[in-house]
Formats: sequence, C-alpha cells, structure tokens
Amino acid sequence: MNNAKIPEITDSTELIPVNPAIESYMRNLVVHTDHPVLAEMEEFARLQNFPIVNRLVGIFLETQARMINAKRIFEFGSGYGYSAYWFAQAVGEEGRVICSDADAKNCVRAEHYLTALNLWQQIDFCVGRAQEVFAQTDGLFDICYNDVDKAGYPEVWRMARNRIRSGGLYIADNVLWHGRVALKTTDPIEESTAAIMEHNQLIFDDPEFDAFINPIRDGVIVARKK
Repeated sequence: MNNAKIPEITDSTELIPVNPAIESYMRNLVVHTDHPVLAEMEEFARLQNFPIVNRLVGIFLETQARMINAKRIFEFGSGYGYSAYWFAQAVGEEGRVICSDADAKNCVRAEHYLTALNLWQQIDFCVGRAQEVFAQTDGLFDICYNDVDKAGYPEVWRMARNRIRSGGLYIADNVLWHGRVALKTTDPIEESTAAIMEHNQLIFDDPEFDAFINPIRDGVIVARKK
C-alpha cells in the first residue's frame, strides 16, 4: 500500500508534465518527419496562436492508428488539418478521415495543405459543429478523436463511446489542461477544467474501456474499447 502524501499544488506553472528538455530531446529523435508543408502548418499555428497538437503528439496519433490498422477515423474538431495529416498517413489510400470544424476557412486551409501533401483524397471535411456532423454519420469507427472546445468533452465522450469498434480507440487531447486538473483550490473550478476532469473520470470509470494518459505536451488520453 502506498502511503505517500500527495503534494498539494496551487499554481499550475509548477505542473509541467514532461520537462521541456526531455521533449526537445524527443523532438530531435524524429527529425526524419520534417517536411516543408508541415513546417508551414506549424509556423501558421505559431503566428496565429492557433492551437494544434505538436509534432510529438502527431507522431503518437499516427502510431496509435497504425497499431490497430485503423481505416475509418472521425475527428471532433479538426482545425486546419494538422492532426488529420497524421491520421491520413496511417489509414493509407483506402482509408478515410472524417474531419469536422465550424469554420469554413479552416476547411480551405486544410485542403491547401493536405493537397500539397497528397493526402486530401483520404479526407472528408465537413463544415459544422463537430457533434452535429458526427450525429449525421453512421456505423462504427476505428478511432474517434476529440479536440473540440473543452466544455464539450463529456458530451463528445458520451456520443463517441458507443460508435467505436471493439479494439478501437477513443483519443482526446489537452486532458491535463496545463496542469489545472491537478490543482488543489478552494475557489470554484473553471468550466473547461471541470468538464475535462469529468470527462477523464467518466473514461477511467467505464468498464468497457481500458485507458491511459500520455503526459506529453498537454496530456493525451487513449481509451481502448474491450
């Protein structure tokens, strides 16, 4: 039995899951993934302060998809296609990645980037609220990936969990939420933080799934349907 006292942290700046030096080392190990279009996508995110998964998380997503031979993936919240790049790499020419985003400009950007990468033919990009787009689909998915506004995380989990095949994966980004999920405070918990905490607990309490959080970047949860 572990009787170690859990430290009470009240400042999220103290909670960096993976030391930046470690992430830098890991990034240097994957320089073979460099591509001018990927660099352009990453630079756009930096200049526009647009939230995307970073390179390490992207590679992690592709690896997870390849491990289960995923061929049909749904993305709740696709931005301009950065995460879709990694999934499209994994599913191959016969696979499909269904993307969703409420901003039509992101669809245009995604088409521009992914066409240049010769991957657009594997993409179905739907403009609209992710949950509404998903409700219009049918059948099971190999992977459901969640990166919508954080207040919507519990809703997405409840929608997606029954639409994943046995052996398939549910994946969500930002589940450590800059360390806020681990803070000890007497103040009311902010809505997005509370939603992510509820989302994470729902998944780990679900007997039909095995789950784990990879702490890289801002935390990526992977839940495998039994």
